[in-house]
Order: sequence, then structure tokens, then C-alpha cells
Amino acid sequence: MISPKLDSYPCKHIILLMFLFTSLVSHAINAASRNGFDLTDALIPAEEILSGGPPRDGIPAINNPKFVKAREAKFLQLKDRVLAIVIDGIAKAYPIAILNWHEIVNDVIGKQNVVITYCPLCGTGMAFEARLGSREMQFGVSGLLYNSDVLLYDKTSESLWSQILGMAVSGKLKGTHLKQLSLEHTTWQDWKNRHPDSLVLSTDTGFIRSYKRNPYAGYERSRKLYFSVAHKPPPTYHPKEMVMGLNAKGVFKAYPFIELNQHGQAVFSEEINGQNYTIQWNTEHQSGQILDDKGSQIPTITGFWFAWFTFHPDTLIFKAENSVN
Repeated sequence: MISPKLDSYPCKHIILLMFLFTSLVSHAINAASRNGFDLTDALIPAEEILSGGPPRDGIPAINNPKFVKAREAKFLQLKDRVLAIVIDGIAKAYPIAILNWHEIVNDVIGKQNVVITYCPLCGTGMAFEARLGSREMQFGVSGLLYNSDVLLYDKTSESLWSQILGMAVSGKLKGTHLKQLSLEHTTWQDWKNRHPDSLVLSTDTGFIRSYKRNPYAGYERSRKLYFSVAHKPPPTYHPKEMVMGLNAKGVFKAYPFIELNQHGQAVFSEEINGQNYTIQWNTEHQSGQILDDKGSQIPTITGFWFAWFTFHPDTLIFKAENSVN
């Protein structure tokens, strides 16, 4: 109960104004900072940067990765999915069963600093050169999401980076892009057959995790998303249908796995935005690569259909000649 002295209209009015002011200030502070990151003047709407649940570094990146030889990777089944890369003749595979728990691996391959990233919510695995000029970069998991996709942060400037955009969206480095590297999303059997000398990320990560258990079990079969996205895709495909996405110098095109399977050609060519591309598709291992007109592999994004569409709602879509979609 309010005392008779405070029950007068002017006092109640002042109290109400103070409450509203405090609420607005609190809202402004929360909008400008989340998980300790400054979102002031972010390049994406601050209200669309959501907490994924864990705090900053609540999902721990692997900063000192250990590797075993292919023949020693007894913890992998042939059908298990891996993200894999070759740099300076050195082949490495990063099991998704491990990345589900860590999302980021800061690594050095040959003389090149790289960061391997994986977002379980979007199914997207991407690799970047972890260097800006002469500055070596190390990344962590911010605990924040944009369009359901992981936001990384670099330990030096604490800028937030969108994985799918490959760009800093807040902080001192906002607007800066990382150089994307070619990364394959395939089965362990496929990669081991092609690269028998490959190194494999070890389960000896320094953390206690149940790498035989998938913390997102059932998610990729469900049509539901855990978090909202800016652009919901048309129901042409299951939201979690896997696609291989190409950026053809500003023109985006999605290659849904279901279309590639129906197409039935292991190798075919397309002209997009005045450029010739060769698409290579392996039905057995559900993996593909895209080459430029010089035969060099181009960095692509393999992930869920909804994730590709929400970032590229104007995307072109590859259709098989006998497509039923």
C-alpha cells in the first residue's frame, strides 16, 4: 500500500515516470550489449541477435587441437560425416561428432592459420583463413545467434562475426570479411579413401564430452526451428534439406541434395552470372564440389535449406530435369 503522502497524483506520476525511464535505460543497455558484446551500431539488427542459451565460451572452442593418423581413428564409423580440408598438401578431417560440442577449431595447417567452424543449428561447416594482414586471429563461440546461425568472436577486438556471411557484424572490425577456404562435407569413408594419409581431429580435446552422443539428435529430421529467422523458405523442400550453396560473384544458387540425386549426373556444367562452373556430385557419399573454369575448387556452403534461404532469399535453385519438387 502507498502511504497517504505518496498517494497524491504528482508523486504517483513521478514514480511512474521514473519506472518508465529505468525500464527504457535497462532496455537500451540490454539492446546495446549481449553476453558482454557491444552491439552499438551493429550491421545487423541488434534485436535479431539472440542468445543461444550458453554464455560466452559456454561452448568451448578447441584451441590446441590434437590429431591422429587415419588408421588410428577407430572412434569413427565409415558413414560418419566429417568436414575436411587440404592445405599445402596436408589433409585434415574434423568429425562433426566433435564439432557438435565445440563449433570452432582454431588450427594451423602448414604455415596457414585457419578456423574451422560448424553450426549444428544450420548444418553449416565453413573454413576461413584466420589472419587479417599480419594479425593472427583466434576465435571463440559468443553464445549468440543471428538467423539461427552461430556468431563467432575474435579474441583480440571482440568483434562478432557471422559464420554464413563470413563478416564482422559488430565491434571494431565490423564490415571486415574473412577469406573463405574450400572445405568438404562428406563421409569419413569417402575422405579416407581419397586421402589415406589424412590427419583426424582427436577426441582428446581437453574437455569431457560424450562424443558418441549427438546433443542435437532428431533436430535435422524435424521441420521445427529452435530460433526465429528473418526469411522463412517456401515449403518446396524440408527446412533441413541439405543444399550446396554457391556465390557466383554476387549471384547465389542453391543445389539441393534431393535435386542432385534426381539429376543423376556425377559431373555437369552450368553458366551462372557469365561464368562457367563444373558441379561434381557423389550420390553414394552425399557430397559435392564446384569448380571454376580453370578447374579450381570454389568455396561453397553446405548446410540446411532454411539457413541458406534466410541469408539469400533471392537465391536461384538448381532443378533436376525430372524434378518432382
